[in-house]
Amino acid sequence: MFRVISLNANGIRAAARKGFFDWLKKQDADVVCIQETKAQVHQLDDEVFSPSGYHCYYEDAEKKGYSGTAVYTRHEPKKIIRGYGDAEFDNEGRYLEVQLDGVNVVSLYLPSGSSGDVRQEAKYRCLASFEEHMKKLYRRRSETIICGDWNIAHKEVDLKNWKSNKKNSGFLPEERAWLDKVFGELKWTDAFRTRDQEPHEYTWWSNRGRAWDNNVGWRLDYQVITPGLKDKVTRTAIYRDERFSDHAPITMDYDWVYGR
Repeated sequence: MFRVISLNANGIRAAARKGFFDWLKKQDADVVCIQETKAQVHQLDDEVFSPSGYHCYYEDAEKKGYSGTAVYTRHEPKKIIRGYGDAEFDNEGRYLEVQLDGVNVVSLYLPSGSSGDVRQEAKYRCLASFEEHMKKLYRRRSETIICGDWNIAHKEVDLKNWKSNKKNSGFLPEERAWLDKVFGELKWTDAFRTRDQEPHEYTWWSNRGRAWDNNVGWRLDYQVITPGLKDKVTRTAIYRDERFSDHAPITMDYDWVYGR
């Protein structure tokens, strides 16, 4: 079994105060991907941010208190890739990849466009350049798992109030069509949807109103995998018993023996 966990922490220091690292100790994960760390690595000198048994890597945004990604892996990487080759978004610390034995794992934080037209246009630029990178990843001989906050709900089943959000960033027709292409023409797979799921499974809830209490959420966080892993997903879980962030951790187990 190969276990991978992903979480948009909405501030890794805040998530730590809310008990995320205490929970993580009990999860026996092979790889942990974190997005939106909102910290510079020199601010994370407390040992809690370097969990025992893991090789820990952080990719900070140039702007302080913004974006940022991290990967913890029990297996020493053959190579670490920082950024995917687009300076506009690499400067925001949105991509961190570890190349392991037979599988590459990426922590990805795609932009949100919810703050207005300027950021929505930036989001479209990011989707276009990242699509080209996904084509390159697909051509590799090893398998790849892209974990993270994609900031798009793909189908109507992926958010509670889909009818009222059709004109909002995160559920725009152009964004959803891009994911159609990712899971169609580009031949990647949404690992979560390889298993039968209960209704109303979400990973993000607005802090407005009582969205968390009433499970008025969106599924924005994914593990997106290459075809060789499509039939290897044995378990998926969204953890909601505690709240470490406005997102929930997603855990997936793969029938994959590391290093085989």
